[in-house]
Amino acid sequence: LFPGDTNIAAFLDKMVRGIHSYMFLAVPLFILAGRMMNLAGITERIFNFALSLIGHIKGGLGQVNILASIIFSGMSGAAVADAAGLGLIEIKAMKDEGYTAEFSACVTAASSTIGPIIPPSITMVIFGVLTRTSVGRLFIGGIIPGLLMGISLMILVYIMALRSPDDFP
Repeated sequence: LFPGDTNIAAFLDKMVRGIHSYMFLAVPLFILAGRMMNLAGITERIFNFALSLIGHIKGGLGQVNILASIIFSGMSGAAVADAAGLGLIEIKAMKDEGYTAEFSACVTAASSTIGPIIPPSITMVIFGVLTRTSVGRLFIGGIIPGLLMGISLMILVYIMALRSPDDFP
């Protein structure tokens, strides 16, 4: 683990100094922002907004679930915050509409993984701080892949809805 004459005290000192960065302050603040959005009812408004935009498409609430996750990811930056924040609303709405609990949970879990890709991303902030990479450039680099992930998931739900229309109300 420590080749040569590496001093373990110097290693520990460097490790502790590394976390004394203002960039790491973003991590708990992203989580706090997600929690505040839940308490203020913003997550429900995001879901209703997405529902009004694309709820009419085949596989409607699955599509809404994914779009709402994309929007929420642009504010929270974390998959866990996305799944916890929107997940309850999305799964309940999908089950009430007649979707299976399994499908509802799968779409919610898959769409919440967009959170670490779309900026502002906690993962990108941590990576940028640890590797001394520009966090802004990481954010710019995450926009297209995050949107492509979301579009791919929406296409998949649409195809599934076309193949088995009885399972998609």
